[in-house]
Amino acid sequence: MMMEKVMSRSLRLMFSGGAMVAGLGVLAQPVMAQEAPIQRVEITGSSIKRIAREGALPVQTLTSTDIAKTGAKSVEDLIQALPAMQGFVAASESVNGSGGGVQTASIHNIGTGYTLVLLNGRRMASYNSGSGVNLASIPLAAVERVEILTDGASALYGSDAIAGVVNFILKKNQQDFNIEGTYSAPEKSGGKSGKFALSKGFGDLDSDGYNVLLSYAHDEQKELNAADRDFAKTGLVRFSEGGKQYSMYQLAVNTTPASVTLNFKDPNRDPLTFSPNYLRDGKCAPQTAYIGTASDKSCWFDYSGTVQLIPKSQRDSFFASGNFKLNNDTRLFVEAVDSTFKQTARFAPPAQTLSLSLTDPKFAANVTPYLGQLGVNPADIKKAQMNLRLVDAGGRAESYDTEARHLALGVEGSYKDYDYSASYTHSENKQTNNYDGGFLSRNKYKTLTFDPFGFAGSSAAVLAPAVLHELDNEIKTKLDVLSVRGSGAVFNVPGGAAQLGLGADYTKQSYANTPSAITQGPNPQQPDWTDTVLGSAPGALPVDASRKNWGSFAELAVPVQKNLELNGALRYDSYDAARNNKVYDLDSKLIGSATQGNKASKTTYKLSLRYNPVDTVLLRASYGTGFKVAELEQITKPVSDFGVTSGKYACPVKAPDPRANDCMGNTQYALTSGGNALSGANGLRPEQSKQYTVGFRVEPSNNLSFGMDLWNVKLTDQIDQLPETFPFANPATYNSLFSTVYDAGQGQNKLVTLLPYFNLAGSHYQGIDWDSTFKSKTGLGNLTVTWTGTYMLKSEKDVPGNPTESSLGRFDAYNNATARVITRLAATLQSGIYTHTLAMNYRSGYHDQVVTADDAVVKSVNPDGTLGDFVDMKRDVSSYQTFDWQTRAQLNKMFAVTAGIKNLLDTKPAFSDRTAGGGNQVGYDGRYNSPLGREFYVTASARF
Repeated sequence: MMMEKVMSRSLRLMFSGGAMVAGLGVLAQPVMAQEAPIQRVEITGSSIKRIAREGALPVQTLTSTDIAKTGAKSVEDLIQALPAMQGFVAASESVNGSGGGVQTASIHNIGTGYTLVLLNGRRMASYNSGSGVNLASIPLAAVERVEILTDGASALYGSDAIAGVVNFILKKNQQDFNIEGTYSAPEKSGGKSGKFALSKGFGDLDSDGYNVLLSYAHDEQKELNAADRDFAKTGLVRFSEGGKQYSMYQLAVNTTPASVTLNFKDPNRDPLTFSPNYLRDGKCAPQTAYIGTASDKSCWFDYSGTVQLIPKSQRDSFFASGNFKLNNDTRLFVEAVDSTFKQTARFAPPAQTLSLSLTDPKFAANVTPYLGQLGVNPADIKKAQMNLRLVDAGGRAESYDTEARHLALGVEGSYKDYDYSASYTHSENKQTNNYDGGFLSRNKYKTLTFDPFGFAGSSAAVLAPAVLHELDNEIKTKLDVLSVRGSGAVFNVPGGAAQLGLGADYTKQSYANTPSAITQGPNPQQPDWTDTVLGSAPGALPVDASRKNWGSFAELAVPVQKNLELNGALRYDSYDAARNNKVYDLDSKLIGSATQGNKASKTTYKLSLRYNPVDTVLLRASYGTGFKVAELEQITKPVSDFGVTSGKYACPVKAPDPRANDCMGNTQYALTSGGNALSGANGLRPEQSKQYTVGFRVEPSNNLSFGMDLWNVKLTDQIDQLPETFPFANPATYNSLFSTVYDAGQGQNKLVTLLPYFNLAGSHYQGIDWDSTFKSKTGLGNLTVTWTGTYMLKSEKDVPGNPTESSLGRFDAYNNATARVITRLAATLQSGIYTHTLAMNYRSGYHDQVVTADDAVVKSVNPDGTLGDFVDMKRDVSSYQTFDWQTRAQLNKMFAVTAGIKNLLDTKPAFSDRTAGGGNQVGYDGRYNSPLGREFYVTASARF
């Protein structure tokens, strides 16, 4: 049992006795709020008889014991396994750079930017220009418990808590020395991991008047390569659907040796792609496969086996805290976290498109001899390009080095019948992204002499001097918060004393994104610097922005009767316009600084009630509003390269439009993106939200408990980047977003598509969360069975002028799929020194991404086993169910050993033929399924 004074009435009301559920399906852990004469909260361990202390808002709690039973290796591993979590950023998404080296939380699929992550109830610096926190920077070894509020809390915590709050509470008042080590290894090769942690406390806060706690942890995750798993090592996966055989054809046009694309003078004639080596040899080169369509006679690269399924990573975390009693009513506290996290992610070797002059000797040697076979008249050719895969340069790899620093200090205490606290928090996050292989310098590449039409292995030594091992970009965020809180009884009502909480805070957020010179490429500020990354569009520009805001809140808890309590909260937030220290003109020339975007302010509220008609039944409900301002980059980011489309598309413009000259047929197209710096009606407005929950809990006996909550969240004026599928599906509507630019890396013009930010969306999320716990004494020991889960009813986004996009049980236009059901059922048997836990994890299936013959993703299989034509495909991804086992032996008061097996039955990930999303993994979706397979782990711990 741990005693702590209330830092604010807000936290007491929110976290004292919510629907305490172990979301991972281990022991349900209620938080019991027992009021002492002065406003203090006692937080205890597990208890089934807790109905009298349930709160009006649903909160899930994981204690350190619960965390150990899950076998989680890290904070992100723990949080992302919760049934209430969907829509987060997984580690696999960083393999091709889209994840950016971070892992996040997202409650109910609403999104990372709407899920507020706190450390000991205080904000942390984000990894981006919004409020998203990189979970990889939080040390699991220092976490005492986790509390997850699965209801909107904007009226208490600020504008970005629309989906809810994840609060990591770190250890305190520890006196002994703890050491723990874990080793995990999949049954198949690759993906091993390990960690160790140690901590030591000095002094007892209650008896000595002080406590100092020091903690250090180190953990490593080895990479898992696609080549090590049969289900992911190739894009040519055969499968059956509707009684017929098909083959997935997830390949890429850029190859070694290079293929060639010809554009013709006749604007009505489609481009033609072919592989000279195939026409010469009658077969494709290794790691490629033949396409063979009317407009494509080329071999495509089977990139699947070259990527990682799980990137390698390493984390070192140090945590220190100090608590000092000045007297019985006053305590000083300080806490510091210093965490470094390095993740290295690798995907396919670089793909390079290069112009090929019709007078180049390479054209005469590798194109001209085969024009007759292709039925092409040389006089009809307008231009040509090479589609090259630089296999000998190695896979493209980026290392993401994150340094997180967090310092909080303050005072808390009580005066007469009132509690108070004042604190200052300084938090910062620095992420350095580095080219770590595979990427090449354009300038150095141009000095090399090698044959693009040669086979893999012939140019490794030649390309090596051009491979980059240097800075890509650096992102720094800082957060400074001053906060004051006060709470106490204000008047009496029939049910007891009404409690009032008041608070205010002042915040400054800073964000700087500084691309390296080679990532920026040629620009007016560096006229002599012309080098770029080969195959990447130059033009990334620095961002240096900041914003200040302040907020205040009041909340009142009124026990109208002994069995009825009403809660109300009111908050006012005011945000300044963004201050941009790097403003550019249309020619990318730095012209100074300016205030950009709109100011924003709003009052939000939250109303809730809890009612006990009888002691064994609780009814509760809440209703609230919220708002969220634009992220700094959504306002201040200059227009710059945004990579390429995830999917392949036909040319969005047609001749005689001159932009059609730079189309390359059915392929991936370049993207650009930029912020909306306008003010007034044309600028970005705050997003608005309304949400409610209605729930109940019944406990007919001390051994049985069941609770359920219906929740609903609606967002309007949502700020979003236009999805790439929209302009390509409706090119006439979005005609102004297509333009032609000159790419110095390719040495030719190319078509690019701008994806801007607008208040363009509304969204609606709805579902049911449930939990149940059953306890019984048996002849073998004490049995506890828990069942938790989420049933999604709605997950949809609406953009005016376009059909409503639902991801519920289907793959949507935003490359997401929302599982309708995620649940975990666990049984724990405690017998003597042994505790055994068997758990079942379930995620429902969904309708896979719909592909057409034009997408060139799925081929039919002929009766003789040969491949037929590309076909349309509609199919379903099956559900994913795994079982975990763990046995813990508490040998004595000092030593414990735990052994476990994750994915006991070695269930393979559900097959998917998707064309986009994730980290370029093929054959399954790494966001929803684990590729590790059966995994064994052992943990040993000692306490002195």
